[in-house]
Amino acid sequence: MRLIVGLGNPGERYVRTRHNIGAAAVERAAQRWSISLRAAGEARCGQGCIGPVNVALALPLVWMNQSGEAVKALLDALVLPADQLVLVHDDLDLDLGRLRIRPDGGHGGHNGVRSVIETLGTDQFPRVKIGIGRPAPDVDPAEYVLTSFTPDESVLLEEILDHTVEALACLVVEGPERAMNRFNVRPEPGHEDSDG
Repeated sequence: MRLIVGLGNPGERYVRTRHNIGAAAVERAAQRWSISLRAAGEARCGQGCIGPVNVALALPLVWMNQSGEAVKALLDALVLPADQLVLVHDDLDLDLGRLRIRPDGGHGGHNGVRSVIETLGTDQFPRVKIGIGRPAPDVDPAEYVLTSFTPDESVLLEEILDHTVEALACLVVEGPERAMNRFNVRPEPGHEDSDG
């Protein structure tokens, strides 16, 4: 079994913000894979299958920077090691909608990811990063991530979420390497990308 967790902040006011795109992607996965999410402890979660693989989907009901305890409780309840976790979250250093799948690594300044790594005591778990773009130079990144998508960006959001669900299915069924080869695609010529 794999546990797929989408990071975000709880409450209606944060649902459509940039910081919650990871949670939105897991919500979309639940719809696509016909998995019902129900409140249980500090998360909404549900179980189902993607092809031959059993999966649990979860959305923590705690603040982003407290995500670690909720994720640890989910892993403990499912009796899963940390490397069976897949974390889905926003990334400031990627252009809007660009995906970057990693088999492991640091938190990159993301408070939710930092909380999970510190609580689990390891960074050896895959993550799917969804680009939300960088703010203008005069905008505080901490405020930017809590803003809603513009109308133009919202048009792209449906496509971005569907693309992320495809990436998650590939990662879980075929493995991180296949998913990285397929979805960590360089931007078209002329588009800058600060993630290397």
